[in-house]
Amino acid sequence: MTNRIDLAKKAPKVYRAMIALDAVAGEGIDPHLAELVRIRASQLNHCAYCLNMHTVDARKGGESEARIYLLSAWEEAGDVYTEKEQAALRLTEAVTVLSSHEFVSDEVYERAAKHFDDEELAQLISLIFTINSWNRIAVSTRTKPDVRP
Repeated sequence: MTNRIDLAKKAPKVYRAMIALDAVAGEGIDPHLAELVRIRASQLNHCAYCLNMHTVDARKGGESEARIYLLSAWEEAGDVYTEKEQAALRLTEAVTVLSSHEFVSDEVYERAAKHFDDEELAQLISLIFTINSWNRIAVSTRTKPDVRP
């Protein structure tokens, strides 16, 4: 599998705008939580490039191996994730997988709103749609993860 197109070279204004958006999207969100959100969205979107990047970043930031490994089954992991993290992960899934008839249900939104004030919730939603955009860029261009066998 090879990269299809280098978006940074062929659409540099768009790419620079994404970099700028990414720089501000998660402001005010705990860095550990931000990486969990990025990893979970990347799992759902099957984005190998972003999965690799954000699991590496999470480890560098001090995230435990167990919490990274269990993220794909976070609902079954008991109290491995805090209530606030669980609310963020549920919102991440709802925003990422827009195939349900309810999309982002009131229940999911209200659960997140119990744990995040309005500014934090706005930043969390921004973080989620930004990682989804990065996932779509990487998947559609077949950007390969930087992994050595």
